[in-house]
Amino acid sequence: MSHIKSLFVSAYMSALAGALIWSALTLWNAPTSLGHWGVLLSSGAPMGFFARLFLAPVARTSPRLDWIPLLGLIGSGIALASDGLGIPLAVAFVNGVLLSLAYIHWYSRFEAREGSALAVGEAMPDLTLLDLNGQALSTASLTRQTALWIFFRGNWCPLCMAQIREVADEYRQLQARGVEVYLISPQPQEHSRSLAERFQAPMRFLQDVDNRAAARLGILAEGGLPVGMQVLGYDSDVPMPTVFITAPGGRIVYSDLTDNYRIRPEPAEFTKALDAAGL
Repeated sequence: MSHIKSLFVSAYMSALAGALIWSALTLWNAPTSLGHWGVLLSSGAPMGFFARLFLAPVARTSPRLDWIPLLGLIGSGIALASDGLGIPLAVAFVNGVLLSLAYIHWYSRFEAREGSALAVGEAMPDLTLLDLNGQALSTASLTRQTALWIFFRGNWCPLCMAQIREVADEYRQLQARGVEVYLISPQPQEHSRSLAERFQAPMRFLQDVDNRAAARLGILAEGGLPVGMQVLGYDSDVPMPTVFITAPGGRIVYSDLTDNYRIRPEPAEFTKALDAAGL
């Protein structure tokens, strides 16, 4: 299913871009073509949403995003009133309504994570991760003190970048409580090294080679990378965005297994979890 999703999101973005270019060129020569204004509205709404994520990243969005298919319906209505049952209506309805609803209610959601090994109260499984120098680190060495673990998909994911920025802003408070912060991704070490240089907080970036740890923890999304991103050096398989906290010794005291990649926990939740666990 994840492989289908990786094809879907790339095709969706291409369809939006193609429709916007087509309508813009048409309107350049015929500004009064209302049907193409409808296409611009229907395709421009989701494209504007994605542009917002990349230009001013946020760590979470509304789960439903009702405004996108609503504008898609309005754009489709404009196209219908102007051109009847023609190509502009088909493009406006498919891009603005059908594909948008598929993105919101299907693509954004994960399958159930019954196989996850991250239930609160369980011990952290035995894992091996690499630091930015290529040194292998075991679970035993990484759980000597309280730790906040964040599995993220890669530098290409704007919501992941926003989430990491939030944690960096809270790092001093976490450090004062003796909390180590681990940021784990399968991406090449040079990508994580460039990401580490963006932040003042000395958080520890770790590489999950071949997603072995994510698979062991039950948080692997096979084929989760959008088609085409492989040329930038990213692995086709990615971890589902996951956050958990371990007490010294490795016992899990907090776990967020979101069922929607657009929904991430607020940093305030970490403080509450630490307080509740007496850490």
